[in-house]
Amino acid sequence: MQLVTAAVLLSALVVHTGAAAEDTSFVTAAPHAGSATSDAYPPDGTSVDSALFPPEAEVGFPGPTPTGVQPAAIQTAASYPYNRGPTNQFPLVAPQPHGKEETSEQFDITKYWGNLSPWFSLSSADYGLPDANPLAPPGCSVTQVHLLYRHGARYPTSGAAPAQFADKIANATKGGLQVSGDLAFLSDWTYKLGAELLTPFGRSQEFLLGIQHRQLYGHLLNNFTEAGAIPVFRTESQDRMVKTAENFAAGFFGVPEYLDQVNIEILVEAPGVNNSGAPYYVCNNSNVDSLGYIGSTMASSFANDAFNTTLERLNAQVSGLTFTPSDAIAMLQLCSYETNALGYSAFCGLFSEEDFVNYEYYFDLSFYYNNGPGSPVAAAQGKAYLQEFVARFTGEYPEGWSAMNLTYDNSSTYFPLNQSIYADATHEVVVLDALMAFNLTALFKGPPLDAAKNQHENSFVASKIVPFATHFTAQVLECPAYQPTKQIRFLVNDAVVPVADSYAGCPADEHGLCAFDTVVSVLQDRIAEIDFDWDCFGNYTAEAGVDYNGRAPRDGSGSGSS
Repeated sequence: MQLVTAAVLLSALVVHTGAAAEDTSFVTAAPHAGSATSDAYPPDGTSVDSALFPPEAEVGFPGPTPTGVQPAAIQTAASYPYNRGPTNQFPLVAPQPHGKEETSEQFDITKYWGNLSPWFSLSSADYGLPDANPLAPPGCSVTQVHLLYRHGARYPTSGAAPAQFADKIANATKGGLQVSGDLAFLSDWTYKLGAELLTPFGRSQEFLLGIQHRQLYGHLLNNFTEAGAIPVFRTESQDRMVKTAENFAAGFFGVPEYLDQVNIEILVEAPGVNNSGAPYYVCNNSNVDSLGYIGSTMASSFANDAFNTTLERLNAQVSGLTFTPSDAIAMLQLCSYETNALGYSAFCGLFSEEDFVNYEYYFDLSFYYNNGPGSPVAAAQGKAYLQEFVARFTGEYPEGWSAMNLTYDNSSTYFPLNQSIYADATHEVVVLDALMAFNLTALFKGPPLDAAKNQHENSFVASKIVPFATHFTAQVLECPAYQPTKQIRFLVNDAVVPVADSYAGCPADEHGLCAFDTVVSVLQDRIAEIDFDWDCFGNYTAEAGVDYNGRAPRDGSGSGSS
């Protein structure tokens, strides 16, 4: 295993330096090329021996432990700590695209990986609020925060394109696969990715997200101290979802403090079980290709002609198989996944800057039409979170039919209505569904995405809205200079999202604020407007290229509800 790893690293270095690109001689792939490999840790039969290595509480002698005040940087800091530049991807190594000189202007490939990108701070100016930032506006104080966030970087889902590509390589080696030039590393490449689990980098994303929110909103814990209670944070039962919530909590509360300073509620994620964090299991139409996967079909069609130049170059460097557009997507995904999981990927250097731009648009199409405005089932799937947010806003348990689990949502134990901090972990598709349910149209401003080419006329970009560790935040504020003084606003990855164009009664505001009661009323109307039964179980047709506002059509014309 160590020899194989060393060989792969050496071949990767050769490709990275460009030496392999000049070598046109073919190398026959090793018999193990493309095979799946893995490591296991901890070793079987091992565990921590607390008798020999006692914990802090038994050792004693902790030294002085006086506490300070809770941080409240969201309203005390002079500037906001944006997550930009190389900090958002430390300690990953992302090389420049193929044909790009290292000395030229840097092109950050990680911002063109769609939902596989590490999250980074967005600019409020991109959505029409050039003077807004996440800090509480002058004179305002944040009294409550609601957070909906995605898990961090993970391995591919089971049986996804990267594993299929590895199988293709492994099968080709049986017939004498030969590679040269940029592809020389494939002669000894093995598939090293697991499935579904958080990667070490993914854990760090959530841990840092927890630290960030403690720094920004730590003062809100004082409300729990006064009430003599600890918060309930929620997640789903998939392993990566549980680890996401635990790492976030560890960052927010500390280690091992999080073990007894927060209740982590784990809701079952399985077919047929109601769960706001996994609504696709109870929304039948979301699993119908012609309704729930319009974007996947469009993205695959777009990919058919998006990588022709690169495929021609790569196919000239291989004998024993032919790379297809699907392989191009698989190799680009290997670039993303291997970087996120292993720290570096030789696949990244195979693709040009134009390829990465097209790779991003592949994801833009997929998410816009699967879970965004072009989906007839998106708002219905996000309705449960909308109902839960409004219930927390109003202090009244949610009612109505959706993916909510009312067994939990009608319980003060499992669904408290008086917290000053809420944090729910979920998947990126559900975050996007929720944004559609909230009708935050500024995130999707412009005509529907073009199936054939990125016209750059719509504000939606997948890597901005659904990256690893993406987060949607609602800030409730007290602003004495406003009437009424209780205000609310929404943020996505640090960008303040304006609501004046989609929320009746909300005037344009440079800080994105709107009266709390007005927003609650608008959202209650939106809840009534979204027909979960029809959108998820109705007999209707939908077509590509339409902005449905995330809702199923009713008039047979293909136009969506507004």
